Amino acid sequence: MEFFCYHRDRVGALELRRSLGERHWSYMDGFAETMIARGPTYTEEGPTGSVHVLGLPDAAAARAFAFDEPGHQAGVYRDVLLRRWRNTLGRTMWEHPMKRDAEGYLEVEDGYLVIGLGSGEPADLDLPRDASPLIAYGPLLSDNGAAWLGTAVLLRAPSADAARSILTDGRYGSTEVHRWTPGGRPVP
Repeated sequence: MEFFCYHRDRVGALELRRSLGERHWSYMDGFAETMIARGPTYTEEGPTGSVHVLGLPDAAAARAFAFDEPGHQAGVYRDVLLRRWRNTLGRTMWEHPMKRDAEGYLEVEDGYLVIGLGSGEPADLDLPRDASPLIAYGPLLSDNGAAWLGTAVLLRAPSADAARSILTDGRYGSTEVHRWTPGGRPVP
């Protein structure tokens, strides 16, 4: 089963987040083989959250992943959005063409996370005509996978408005758009 997890930072928790960096990465190392996508959301002032999309055996394992994470345990996050998800692209973010910087970190200067929380009939179950900017794409689902609850997308776009336009207008009760960059340890 695949899950989408978005930890939203608590206001004023930046120093605490930074102090837990190695503990966070070490924790995530234990899930490296099942990771589909990951990385922080941010503004000019710094990080605002962390996205992790991964395969896990069941909803209980997903809850353990989300709530045992060191930042969550220490109070970095104000809330967690955790939903079943379907990998419509059928690949990981590491299979999307991205460059690495001089230190070995993945680079995406124009990356966004778009979360549309659904209302009514499912929308955007199929890939858009031009899937080239998509890094991760799929529906948010109920715990049993039967009900569509929205759509979550990581993509490259020239602006927040362009990123938002990936979702069908008028089909979502609310839509969030966040700046995003790939996460994980650098690869030498």
